[in-house]
Amino acid sequence: MSPTAAPADPLDLLVSGPVFFDLIFTGLPGAPVPGTEVWAEGMGTAPGGIANLAVAASRLGLRTGMASGFGDDAYADWLWTVLSQQEGVDLSASRRYRHWHTSVTVSLALDGDRAMVSHGHHDPEPAGAFVAAAPPARAVVADLTDPGDDDEPWWRAVAASGSLVFADGGWDPSQSWDPARLSMLDGCHAFTPNAVEAMAYTRTSTPRDAVRALAEHVPLAVVTVGAEGALAVDAATGAEVAVPPLHVKALDATGAGDVFAAALIGGTLQGWALEHRLRFAVLCSALAVQHFGGSLAAPGWGDIADWWDATVAAARTGDRAARATADSYEFLQDALPGHALARVRRAEATIARFSDAMPDTAAPAPTVRAGR
Repeated sequence: MSPTAAPADPLDLLVSGPVFFDLIFTGLPGAPVPGTEVWAEGMGTAPGGIANLAVAASRLGLRTGMASGFGDDAYADWLWTVLSQQEGVDLSASRRYRHWHTSVTVSLALDGDRAMVSHGHHDPEPAGAFVAAAPPARAVVADLTDPGDDDEPWWRAVAASGSLVFADGGWDPSQSWDPARLSMLDGCHAFTPNAVEAMAYTRTSTPRDAVRALAEHVPLAVVTVGAEGALAVDAATGAEVAVPPLHVKALDATGAGDVFAAALIGGTLQGWALEHRLRFAVLCSALAVQHFGGSLAAPGWGDIADWWDATVAAARTGDRAARATADSYEFLQDALPGHALARVRRAEATIARFSDAMPDTAAPAPTVRAGR
């Protein structure tokens, strides 16, 4: 039995995968080494794992559902409340299990990137089982490295029902990057790996060659290149788009790829031009890395509106770089109206506090299943 009622209308986006309790340290003088203690200037807690993508999408106004397994510990209580009550993520397809603890990741923000230490266990049931109980969605996200227990990837049936499937590369622990895995992209609408994953899977030496090779497998191939922006190829038209980065002071890169994917999906569902989708995704990820906390660093439309107003104001002073940026993002002038510009909550050091904007009600007690 699902712990909450499913929505009456289709979701915009459904994501499935493991959820983590993330503990992020920032402002480190260096990486810790054995026998020493390192003090961080900042610390934050946030939902992690697939929750990064769910929160980012929900903050951009997408009706977002998450189909995942939750434990029965205090971390899971906090995650469930933050996701469902604060962030508005639909958890009707998620389940809780007795005697099964929440997976945890400690993320260390260092030199514009992050290093992570994690502990946890695979979900008690495969992704396909969660998705089968989920409401229909216009789009879903699939992890290419986790097709489920069956020979047939779970997203094939979802694609056949009409949902757009956005496949993520995922890290290959074996680092073999078997090109045969790309055959699982059959039926997917898009593939969005980072440059390292894309070049490894395609056995190419540049992100541009990699994205062109991937366009032979999916209608939309997108490769993120970190601080160098992003590339995309529309296989149907042959159009290639390269978008430069927005130069910002990065505090924490945790979850930036998930924010990028959420913005790309949102632009796709809105029917935006490919260049606008890519620029919007680059903008949202750039806004996210200026805060720490992965999922809770994701921008809302209020953050986007503030950035746009500041950029336009700078352009009017004669700042050439600001003028060029404003011209490139002029499509936001039409995109911003109609979206709620409310503030969003950022990560805090404690897990005991919630946003002041939350309703003054306790989270409903979800159904808890026995673990396997």
